[in-house]
Amino acid sequence: MSLVSLKDVLEPAQREGYAIIGAVALGWEDAEAFVEAAEAVNAPIILQAGPKFRQTMPVEIIGTMFRNLGEAASIPVVAHVDHAKTIEECEAGIKAGFSSIMYDGSALPLHENIANTKRIVDMAKPLGISVEAEIGFVGYAEGVNSIMTDPREASKIAEETGIDALAVSVGNTHLHTSAIAKINFERLAEIEALTTCPLVMHGTSGIPHADRRRLAFETRVCKFNLGTEFRQKFGETLRHVLAEQPELFDRGEILRATKPAITSLAKEMITDVYKSKNSD
Repeated sequence: MSLVSLKDVLEPAQREGYAIIGAVALGWEDAEAFVEAAEAVNAPIILQAGPKFRQTMPVEIIGTMFRNLGEAASIPVVAHVDHAKTIEECEAGIKAGFSSIMYDGSALPLHENIANTKRIVDMAKPLGISVEAEIGFVGYAEGVNSIMTDPREASKIAEETGIDALAVSVGNTHLHTSAIAKINFERLAEIEALTTCPLVMHGTSGIPHADRRRLAFETRVCKFNLGTEFRQKFGETLRHVLAEQPELFDRGEILRATKPAITSLAKEMITDVYKSKNSD
C-alpha cells in the first residue's frame, strides 16, 4: 500500500460513518508505532508532522520518513503537515513529498484565511495533495482561548476554497492533559447544516471517550488529532523504563523500550473510533 491523500481516507470515513486518527509524531519510533498499531487493527492512519517536529528535524527528512513508512505499510497512510501557518511552510511540505497539508490561517481575518487557503489548494490539488483548513480558533489549555467556529464562516471558506477537510472549534482545546472538554454539539450541528466536507477535531486528547465515539459515529467529524495523550504515555513509559533499568544508556534501546506502550495506546485510540464501528 502506497502513501495516500487525506481525501482518499476521509471520503470513505464520512460516507460510512467513522473517524480516523491523525497521530502527531515526534520521531521515528512513535511514527513506526502508529503504523504498526493501524496495521494490527487494519485501519488507515494519518501521520502528522506538527510545528515542534518540524523545528527539530528538517521537513524534507520527515517527508522521506513518512513516505518510507507508508510505502512499506499494508494499510493506507497519509503523510500530513499539521499547523503550517505560512504559504512557505506549505510549499516546503509539498516539495518534501507530503500527501496532505493543513494550512492554519485561523488567527487571520476571514478574507485573508480564505485567500491564502485558496492559493494553497491551487498549488496542492493538481499534485493530488489534500488541504485541510481551520476556521474559528482552537485554543490551548495553558494559553490563548478558543474562538467558536461561526457556521456561516465555515460554509464560506469551504465553498470558496475547495478544501478537503475543515478543522472546527466547538469546545475542543489543544494540550489538555485530561478529558474535560465540553463539546458544543448544537454548534457542530449548525456547522454541519451549512457544509458538506469532512470535519476535523483538533485537541482530541481533551475530549471524553464517549464524546469521541458520538462524534465519530453520529456526526461528520472524520479526523481526530491526537498528540498529548501519546506524549503523556511516552513520558510515563520512559520514566518507568529508566527506573527499572538504570544501566541503560543507549538512545536506541531506550526509545525502542517505549514503543510497545505507544503502539498499544494507538491501537486503543484507533479502535475507539474506527474498528469497533466496522465490527458492529
